[in-house]
Amino acid sequence: MKIVEWTEQSWNPVTGCNKISSGCANCYAKEAAEGYLKRWKNPRYTNGFNLTLHDDLLELPMTWKKSKQIFPCSMSDIFHEDIPSDFIRKLFDIINRCPQHTFIVLTKRANRMLKLSPTLRWSENIWLGVTVEEARYTGRIEKLKQTKQLICSCVLNHC
Repeated sequence: MKIVEWTEQSWNPVTGCNKISSGCANCYAKEAAEGYLKRWKNPRYTNGFNLTLHDDLLELPMTWKKSKQIFPCSMSDIFHEDIPSDFIRKLFDIINRCPQHTFIVLTKRANRMLKLSPTLRWSENIWLGVTVEEARYTGRIEKLKQTKQLICSCVLNHC
């Protein structure tokens, strides 16, 4: 499923999230999960927008042979506090094993990103960024810099 225009493919081994800042006010993912995806009885959204892990989707990028720009967890936040650290490490292991793809990893949860950063392997095919929807969230950029994995810094008006 692709919802985001600036990527070629979404990959959602995690769905669901909760609002943590003003950038979440008009969340396309929540709207989709509680709207048409639920109406269409999509089995990935039987929990609505409650956080749900989909172990069976972890290895999906390994099946895509043609190079793609992939947005992991476009229907969640890869560094959500309720995603187990081991699951995030598995997700990054898959990313590291798919050098043919570029993974655009974006988060509003810069604190957890920074905390887990030393435990993750950052291959060259990862573009890491944070969402900064208002001036009061510019601290996320500093945390992004502290990861020493700065490849891209994304400033967005909406999530």
